[in-house]
Amino acid sequence: MSDYDELDIRFMRLAIHEARKGLGKTSPNPCVGAVVVKDGLLIAQGYHRKAGMPHAEANALAMAGRDAAGATIYVTLEPCNHTGRTPPCTEKILAAGIKRVVVGMNDPNPLVSGGGNAYLSSRGLSVISGILEDECRQLNRPFIKHVTSGLPWVIMKAGLSVDGRIATRSGHSNWVTCDESRRQVHRLRDKVDAILVGSGTALADDPSLTARVAGRRGRDPLRVVLDTTLQMSADARMLQLESAAQTWIFCGPDADPDRRKQLEEAGAVVKKVALDPLGGLELTAVLKELGRADITSLLVEGGGTVHAAFLRDELYDQANLFIAPIFIGSEGVPVVGELGIDRIDERKCFTMMKTRRLGCDVMIEGLFAN
Repeated sequence: MSDYDELDIRFMRLAIHEARKGLGKTSPNPCVGAVVVKDGLLIAQGYHRKAGMPHAEANALAMAGRDAAGATIYVTLEPCNHTGRTPPCTEKILAAGIKRVVVGMNDPNPLVSGGGNAYLSSRGLSVISGILEDECRQLNRPFIKHVTSGLPWVIMKAGLSVDGRIATRSGHSNWVTCDESRRQVHRLRDKVDAILVGSGTALADDPSLTARVAGRRGRDPLRVVLDTTLQMSADARMLQLESAAQTWIFCGPDADPDRRKQLEEAGAVVKKVALDPLGGLELTAVLKELGRADITSLLVEGGGTVHAAFLRDELYDQANLFIAPIFIGSEGVPVVGELGIDRIDERKCFTMMKTRRLGCDVMIEGLFAN
């Protein structure tokens, strides 16, 4: 017989609903939701709003007040048992008089996994874990990858025609996809820590790489440009913005120091990394540098050469492709550059998670099995 029932599943779903309220706002912390239940009735709920602010358990317990004594708390992620920016949630749970703790998933950090659950059990509380674990993990893929590998969760994003082109033969690309797809892209940008483009895209499109959501300015992610020889202009639009987000430019070891100085004087942060055997930037080194800066999610917006490099090195975790019902022709710019594939079994592929209609376009979302 299982240690939980349909009522436990119902209340864990409510905790997951709370956790979703923090999507895109808590990095480098996870999204976490909690609800407090007594005698089968919901008495409080809360979620983690932002790194440095109270955790979900603390918010829910504060709402419950004295009514928390003898209650059950449902939390999507194992309560922390260490002091970070905030005190341990395990101590707050004990102080509140909670008798039963239902956990969606254990802490993925291999150094602390299970520690919070074990501590609460040792103090006499009933603790069960693993309720709707897959759904809880889906909320925090970037956090899980970052805390276990030090690298960000990497998303391939592209707007393309049915025949796989992102621009015409002249390079014209405004606009391949429809307005609704572009609005969805801005919502996606608003939820990631950083956006990356290659120097070709930066030069051709002069993008701002900001997030505009429902007519407002969203939370601008860190802007990242791969520019091996520092071809980017110091007058680029992304360097002229009034934005709290920085622009990082990664270049090769032999990049012109005068060009570097000009870009830094324009406000860019220029970082040198080694070259790979094909003469491009070493992408793993780029991702490690981003991970050290607590970037847990990275949206790669192209172009085709950059997408090909990430695919060759098997660095993508997720794909969000926006497909428009148009044809551009074989002479157009392909969404992915050369991969050197001779046989179909060498292909790069992802597992489709869902499709969604956006105006006249279709968005495909999938996961890579790296």
